[in-house]
Amino acid sequence: MTTGMTLNGMSVMPMTNLQGLSALRGRGKAIYTGDAALDSGMAFLLGELEKQDPKIREPLSAVTWPRDIVSKTGGGWVEFTSMMNVGYASVGGNANGIIGGQTNAIPIMQADLGKDLFKVFTFGHILKVPFIDQAKLQQIGRSLPELLEQGIQLNYQKALDQNVYTGYAELGTEGIVNHSQIAITSAASVTVGSTTSTLWKNKTADEILDDINQAITDTWVAAEYDLSGMPNHILIPPEQYALLVSRKVSEAGNVSLLTYLMENNIAKNQGIEISIQPCRWCIGAGTNGKDRMVVYVNDERMLYFDITVPLTRVITQPSVTDMAYMTAYAGQHGEVKFAYYETARYVDGI
Repeated sequence: MTTGMTLNGMSVMPMTNLQGLSALRGRGKAIYTGDAALDSGMAFLLGELEKQDPKIREPLSAVTWPRDIVSKTGGGWVEFTSMMNVGYASVGGNANGIIGGQTNAIPIMQADLGKDLFKVFTFGHILKVPFIDQAKLQQIGRSLPELLEQGIQLNYQKALDQNVYTGYAELGTEGIVNHSQIAITSAASVTVGSTTSTLWKNKTADEILDDINQAITDTWVAAEYDLSGMPNHILIPPEQYALLVSRKVSEAGNVSLLTYLMENNIAKNQGIEISIQPCRWCIGAGTNGKDRMVVYVNDERMLYFDITVPLTRVITQPSVTDMAYMTAYAGQHGEVKFAYYETARYVDGI
Protein backbone atom coordinates (compact mmCIF):
# COMPACT_ATOMS: atom_id res chain seq x y z
CA MET A 1 0.00 0.00 0.00
CA THR A 2 1.38 3.42 -0.93
CA THR A 3 1.84 5.88 1.87
CA GLY A 4 1.47 9.60 1.29
CA MET A 5 3.07 12.54 3.03
CA THR A 6 2.38 16.25 3.57
CA LEU A 7 4.61 19.11 2.32
CA ASN A 8 3.55 22.71 3.19
CA GLY A 9 -0.02 21.57 3.51
CA MET A 10 -0.14 19.91 0.11
CA SER A 11 -0.57 16.22 -0.55
CA VAL A 12 2.48 14.51 -2.08
CA MET A 13 2.37 11.01 -3.51
CA PRO A 14 5.45 9.10 -4.68
CA MET A 15 5.00 7.73 -8.21
CA THR A 16 6.42 4.57 -9.63
CA ASN A 17 4.44 4.21 -12.84
CA LEU A 18 2.54 6.10 -15.50
CA GLN A 19 -0.77 5.34 -13.82
CA GLY A 20 0.32 7.33 -10.78
CA LEU A 21 1.38 10.14 -13.05
CA SER A 22 -2.05 10.25 -14.65
CA ALA A 23 -3.71 10.34 -11.22
CA LEU A 24 -1.66 13.31 -10.09
CA ARG A 25 -2.51 15.32 -13.21
CA GLY A 26 -6.01 15.72 -11.90
CA ARG A 27 -4.90 17.38 -8.67
CA GLY A 28 -4.13 21.05 -8.88
CA LYS A 29 -1.64 21.08 -6.01
CA ALA A 30 0.13 17.78 -6.60
CA ILE A 31 3.94 17.74 -6.77
CA TYR A 32 6.00 15.28 -8.89
CA THR A 33 8.44 13.34 -6.71
CA GLY A 34 10.33 10.08 -6.73
CA ASP A 35 11.15 8.43 -10.12
CA ALA A 36 8.28 9.94 -12.07
CA ALA A 37 8.69 10.28 -15.86
CA LEU A 38 8.60 13.80 -17.29
CA ASP A 39 5.86 14.46 -19.81
CA SER A 40 6.19 16.81 -22.77
CA GLY A 41 5.10 19.77 -20.70
CA MET A 42 8.20 19.46 -18.54
CA ALA A 43 10.63 18.83 -21.43
CA PHE A 44 12.02 22.35 -21.19
CA LEU A 45 13.77 21.31 -18.00
CA LEU A 46 15.93 18.97 -20.01
CA GLY A 47 17.09 21.91 -22.13
CA GLU A 48 17.88 23.91 -19.01
CA LEU A 49 20.06 21.09 -17.72
CA GLU A 50 21.75 20.38 -21.05
CA LYS A 51 25.37 21.44 -21.67
CA GLN A 52 25.50 22.23 -25.37
CA ASP A 53 28.67 22.45 -27.42
CA PRO A 54 28.27 25.63 -29.53
CA LYS A 55 30.68 24.34 -32.19
CA ILE A 56 28.99 22.73 -35.18
CA ARG A 57 30.94 19.78 -36.56
CA GLU A 58 31.65 20.25 -40.25
CA PRO A 59 32.56 17.44 -42.67
CA LEU A 60 36.19 16.29 -42.66
CA SER A 61 37.85 17.35 -45.88
CA ALA A 62 41.41 17.91 -47.13
CA VAL A 63 42.31 20.68 -49.58
CA THR A 64 46.02 20.93 -50.39
CA TRP A 65 46.28 22.79 -53.69
CA PRO A 66 47.71 26.04 -52.17
CA ARG A 67 50.72 24.00 -51.00
CA ASP A 68 51.49 22.42 -54.37
CA ILE A 69 50.92 25.11 -57.01
CA VAL A 70 50.99 28.86 -57.54
CA SER A 71 47.73 30.61 -58.38
CA LYS A 72 47.58 33.91 -60.26
CA THR A 73 44.58 36.06 -59.41
CA GLY A 74 42.99 38.61 -61.73
CA GLY A 75 41.93 39.03 -65.32
CA GLY A 76 38.16 39.39 -65.06
CA TRP A 77 35.41 37.38 -66.72
CA VAL A 78 37.00 35.65 -69.72
CA GLU A 79 36.63 32.54 -71.88
CA PHE A 80 40.31 31.55 -72.15
CA THR A 81 43.74 32.41 -70.84
CA SER A 82 46.85 32.23 -72.98
CA MET A 83 50.59 31.71 -72.68
CA MET A 84 53.07 33.14 -75.16
CA ASN A 85 56.01 31.02 -76.36
CA VAL A 86 59.08 31.89 -78.36
CA GLY A 87 61.67 29.72 -80.11
CA TYR A 88 64.95 31.02 -81.53
CA ALA A 89 66.89 29.94 -84.61
CA SER A 90 69.71 31.40 -86.68
CA VAL A 91 70.03 31.07 -90.46
CA GLY A 92 72.89 31.80 -92.80
CA GLY A 93 75.08 28.74 -92.67
CA ASN A 94 77.31 29.96 -89.85
CA ALA A 95 75.78 28.34 -86.77
CA ASN A 96 78.46 29.45 -84.33
CA GLY A 97 78.37 33.09 -85.43
CA ILE A 98 82.15 33.38 -85.60
CA ILE A 99 83.19 35.94 -88.22
CA GLY A 100 86.42 37.46 -89.49
CA GLY A 101 87.37 40.66 -91.28
CA GLN A 102 86.40 39.36 -94.72
CA THR A 103 83.44 37.17 -93.61
CA ASN A 104 80.14 37.76 -95.35
CA ALA A 105 78.36 34.64 -93.99
CA ILE A 106 76.85 36.30 -90.94
CA PRO A 107 73.96 34.38 -89.35
CA ILE A 108 70.60 36.05 -88.91
CA MET A 109 68.56 35.50 -85.74
CA GLN A 110 64.90 34.62 -86.09
CA ALA A 111 62.18 34.24 -83.49
CA ASP A 112 59.16 31.96 -83.77
CA LEU A 113 56.28 33.25 -81.64
CA GLY A 114 53.36 31.07 -80.64
CA LYS A 115 50.44 31.08 -78.25
CA ASP A 116 48.79 28.34 -76.19
CA LEU A 117 45.16 28.69 -75.11
CA PHE A 118 43.78 27.30 -71.84
CA LYS A 119 40.18 26.82 -70.81
CA VAL A 120 38.54 28.90 -68.09
CA PHE A 121 35.66 27.53 -66.03
CA THR A 122 32.87 29.40 -64.26
CA PHE A 123 31.95 28.10 -60.83
CA GLY A 124 28.42 28.97 -59.69
CA HIS A 125 26.27 28.25 -56.65
CA ILE A 126 22.98 29.48 -55.21
CA LEU A 127 22.52 30.21 -51.51
CA LYS A 128 18.84 30.01 -50.56
CA VAL A 129 17.75 31.19 -47.11
CA PRO A 130 14.07 30.49 -46.29
CA PHE A 131 12.65 33.29 -44.17
CA ILE A 132 10.94 31.00 -41.65
CA ASP A 133 14.01 28.82 -41.15
CA GLN A 134 16.24 31.84 -40.63
CA ALA A 135 13.79 33.30 -38.11
CA LYS A 136 13.78 30.04 -36.17
CA LEU A 137 17.56 29.78 -36.06
CA GLN A 138 17.87 33.37 -34.89
CA GLN A 139 16.04 32.31 -31.74
CA ILE A 140 19.04 30.19 -30.80
CA GLY A 141 21.73 32.51 -32.12
CA ARG A 142 22.51 30.62 -35.32
CA SER A 143 22.98 32.15 -38.75
CA LEU A 144 21.65 30.06 -41.62
CA PRO A 145 23.35 32.20 -44.33
CA GLU A 146 26.69 31.73 -42.57
CA LEU A 147 26.27 27.95 -42.44
CA LEU A 148 25.28 27.73 -46.11
CA GLU A 149 28.08 30.04 -47.21
CA GLN A 150 30.63 27.82 -45.48
CA GLY A 151 29.26 24.91 -47.49
CA ILE A 152 29.67 26.84 -50.73
CA GLN A 153 33.23 27.80 -49.81
CA LEU A 154 34.07 24.16 -49.07
CA ASN A 155 32.59 23.01 -52.40
CA TYR A 156 34.55 25.74 -54.23
CA GLN A 157 37.85 24.73 -52.62
CA LYS A 158 37.24 21.07 -53.47
CA ALA A 159 36.53 22.05 -57.07
CA LEU A 160 39.86 23.90 -57.20
CA ASP A 161 41.57 20.86 -55.67
CA GLN A 162 40.27 18.58 -58.41
CA ASN A 163 41.11 21.12 -61.10
CA VAL A 164 44.71 21.35 -59.89
CA TYR A 165 45.49 17.67 -59.43
CA THR A 166 43.47 15.81 -62.07
CA GLY A 167 41.47 18.39 -64.00
CA TYR A 168 37.88 17.75 -65.08
CA ALA A 169 37.73 14.60 -67.20
CA GLU A 170 34.27 15.45 -68.52
CA LEU A 171 35.63 18.79 -69.77
CA GLY A 172 38.82 17.37 -71.25
CA THR A 173 41.37 18.92 -68.88
CA GLU A 174 44.25 17.45 -66.89
CA GLY A 175 46.18 18.31 -63.77
CA ILE A 176 49.49 17.91 -61.97
CA VAL A 177 49.30 14.15 -61.45
CA ASN A 178 47.86 12.99 -64.80
CA HIS A 179 49.02 15.35 -67.56
CA SER A 180 49.45 13.55 -70.88
CA GLN A 181 52.50 15.63 -71.88
CA ILE A 182 54.59 14.62 -68.85
CA ALA A 183 57.09 11.77 -69.31
CA ILE A 184 56.34 8.56 -67.40
CA THR A 185 58.88 6.07 -66.09
CA SER A 186 58.61 3.04 -63.84
CA ALA A 187 60.34 2.71 -60.51
CA ALA A 188 63.38 0.46 -60.58
CA SER A 189 62.81 -3.24 -59.81
CA VAL A 190 64.56 -5.04 -56.96
CA THR A 191 64.74 -8.73 -56.16
CA VAL A 192 62.45 -9.89 -53.36
CA GLY A 193 62.85 -13.60 -52.74
CA SER A 194 62.08 -15.34 -55.99
CA THR A 195 60.29 -12.36 -57.56
CA THR A 196 60.93 -8.70 -58.34
CA SER A 197 59.18 -5.62 -57.00
CA THR A 198 59.14 -1.87 -57.61
CA LEU A 199 57.35 -1.03 -54.36
CA TRP A 200 59.14 1.19 -51.86
CA LYS A 201 58.09 -1.01 -48.95
CA ASN A 202 60.36 -3.70 -50.40
CA LYS A 203 63.33 -1.39 -50.98
CA THR A 204 66.23 -0.15 -48.89
CA ALA A 205 66.87 3.52 -48.16
CA ASP A 206 69.48 3.75 -50.93
CA GLU A 207 67.19 2.08 -53.45
CA ILE A 208 64.41 4.57 -52.71
CA LEU A 209 66.92 7.40 -52.98
CA ASP A 210 67.98 6.04 -56.37
CA ASP A 211 64.36 6.30 -57.61
CA ILE A 212 64.18 9.93 -56.51
CA ASN A 213 67.60 10.90 -57.84
CA GLN A 214 66.89 9.25 -61.20
CA ALA A 215 63.66 11.22 -61.63
CA ILE A 216 65.35 14.50 -60.65
CA THR A 217 68.27 13.81 -62.99
CA ASP A 218 65.97 12.94 -65.90
CA THR A 219 64.21 16.31 -65.66
CA TRP A 220 67.53 18.12 -65.27
CA VAL A 221 68.86 16.51 -68.44
CA ALA A 222 65.61 17.27 -70.32
CA ALA A 223 65.94 20.92 -69.24
CA GLU A 224 69.43 20.97 -70.82
CA TYR A 225 70.99 21.11 -67.35
CA ASP A 226 69.30 24.42 -66.50
CA LEU A 227 69.14 24.41 -62.69
CA SER A 228 65.86 26.32 -62.81
CA GLY A 229 64.41 23.17 -64.37
CA MET A 230 65.59 20.89 -61.57
CA PRO A 231 62.59 19.71 -59.48
CA ASN A 232 62.07 21.03 -55.95
CA HIS A 233 58.71 19.42 -55.15
CA ILE A 234 57.73 15.75 -54.87
CA LEU A 235 54.23 14.34 -54.31
CA ILE A 236 53.70 10.76 -53.16
CA PRO A 237 50.71 8.80 -51.82
CA PRO A 238 50.08 9.11 -48.04
CA GLU A 239 50.95 5.44 -47.44
CA GLN A 240 54.43 5.83 -48.92
CA TYR A 241 54.88 9.12 -47.05
CA ALA A 242 54.05 7.39 -43.77
CA LEU A 243 56.65 4.75 -44.63
CA LEU A 244 59.33 7.42 -45.09
CA VAL A 245 58.45 9.08 -41.80
CA SER A 246 58.28 5.91 -39.70
CA ARG A 247 61.23 3.95 -41.07
CA LYS A 248 64.74 4.67 -39.76
CA VAL A 249 67.69 4.73 -42.14
CA SER A 250 69.31 1.92 -40.17
CA GLU A 251 68.73 -0.05 -37.00
CA ALA A 252 71.41 1.97 -35.23
CA GLY A 253 70.36 5.34 -36.67
CA ASN A 254 67.94 7.89 -35.29
CA VAL A 255 67.22 9.66 -38.57
CA SER A 256 64.02 8.98 -40.45
CA LEU A 257 64.15 7.88 -44.06
CA LEU A 258 62.33 11.09 -45.04
CA THR A 259 65.07 13.26 -43.52
CA TYR A 260 67.74 11.11 -45.16
CA LEU A 261 66.16 11.53 -48.60
CA MET A 262 65.75 15.28 -48.27
CA GLU A 263 69.36 15.75 -47.19
CA ASN A 264 71.09 13.41 -49.66
CA ASN A 265 69.41 13.90 -53.04
CA ILE A 266 71.09 15.44 -56.06
CA ALA A 267 68.96 18.60 -55.93
CA LYS A 268 70.21 19.31 -52.40
CA ASN A 269 73.75 18.85 -53.70
CA GLN A 270 73.04 21.58 -56.28
CA GLY A 271 71.68 23.99 -53.68
CA ILE A 272 67.97 23.30 -54.23
CA GLU A 273 65.80 22.44 -51.23
CA ILE A 274 63.20 19.82 -52.10
CA SER A 275 59.86 19.26 -50.42
CA ILE A 276 58.32 15.79 -50.21
CA GLN A 277 54.59 15.92 -49.48
CA PRO A 278 51.74 13.40 -49.15
CA CYS A 279 49.02 13.70 -51.79
CA ARG A 280 45.92 11.53 -51.92
CA TRP A 281 45.52 12.23 -55.65
CA CYS A 282 48.67 10.17 -56.33
CA ILE A 283 46.94 6.99 -55.16
CA GLY A 284 46.33 4.83 -58.23
CA ALA A 285 47.14 7.72 -60.60
CA GLY A 286 49.77 5.73 -62.48
CA THR A 287 49.55 3.32 -65.38
CA ASN A 288 47.27 0.35 -64.64
CA GLY A 289 46.22 1.92 -61.36
CA LYS A 290 49.71 1.96 -59.81
CA ASP A 291 50.70 4.50 -57.19
CA ARG A 292 52.55 7.47 -58.70
CA MET A 293 55.34 9.78 -57.61
CA VAL A 294 55.18 13.25 -59.16
CA VAL A 295 58.45 15.20 -59.40
CA TYR A 296 58.27 18.79 -60.64
CA VAL A 297 59.30 22.42 -60.16
CA ASN A 298 56.84 24.22 -57.91
CA ASP A 299 57.51 27.71 -59.19
CA GLU A 300 55.40 30.35 -60.89
CA ARG A 301 57.68 30.36 -63.92
CA MET A 302 57.19 26.64 -64.53
CA LEU A 303 53.70 25.80 -63.27
CA TYR A 304 50.61 27.75 -62.24
CA PHE A 305 46.91 28.23 -62.82
CA ASP A 306 44.69 31.30 -63.01
CA ILE A 307 41.90 32.42 -60.72
CA THR A 308 40.61 35.15 -62.97
CA VAL A 309 37.67 35.96 -60.66
CA PRO A 310 37.73 34.81 -57.01
CA LEU A 311 34.50 33.41 -55.63
CA THR A 312 32.21 36.43 -55.33
CA ARG A 313 28.68 37.20 -54.14
CA VAL A 314 27.21 38.61 -57.34
CA ILE A 315 23.41 38.91 -56.89
CA THR A 316 21.03 38.88 -53.91
CA GLN A 317 17.26 39.21 -54.19
CA PRO A 318 14.12 38.11 -52.34
CA SER A 319 11.82 35.45 -53.76
CA VAL A 320 8.24 36.03 -52.65
CA THR A 321 6.98 32.73 -54.06
CA ASP A 322 9.64 30.81 -52.09
CA MET A 323 9.54 33.12 -49.05
CA ALA A 324 13.33 33.15 -49.19
CA TYR A 325 16.37 35.25 -50.00
CA MET A 326 18.39 33.98 -52.97
CA THR A 327 22.09 34.82 -53.37
CA ALA A 328 24.20 33.83 -56.35
CA TYR A 329 27.91 33.11 -55.94
CA ALA A 330 30.24 32.86 -58.91
CA GLY A 331 33.93 32.75 -59.77
CA GLN A 332 36.26 31.72 -62.57
CA HIS A 333 39.41 29.61 -62.65
CA GLY A 334 41.55 28.16 -65.40
CA GLU A 335 43.23 24.83 -66.01
CA VAL A 336 46.75 23.94 -64.90
CA LYS A 337 49.56 25.34 -67.06
CA PHE A 338 52.89 23.57 -67.42
CA ALA A 339 55.14 26.17 -68.99
CA TYR A 340 57.86 23.55 -69.57
CA TYR A 341 56.88 19.90 -69.74
CA GLU A 342 60.54 18.92 -69.36
CA THR A 343 60.58 20.08 -65.72
CA ALA A 344 58.22 17.35 -64.48
CA ARG A 345 58.35 13.55 -64.36
CA TYR A 346 56.06 10.72 -63.26
CA VAL A 347 57.42 7.58 -61.59
CA ASP A 348 54.89 4.73 -61.35
CA GLY A 349 54.84 1.65 -59.18
CA ILE A 350 56.33 3.02 -55.97
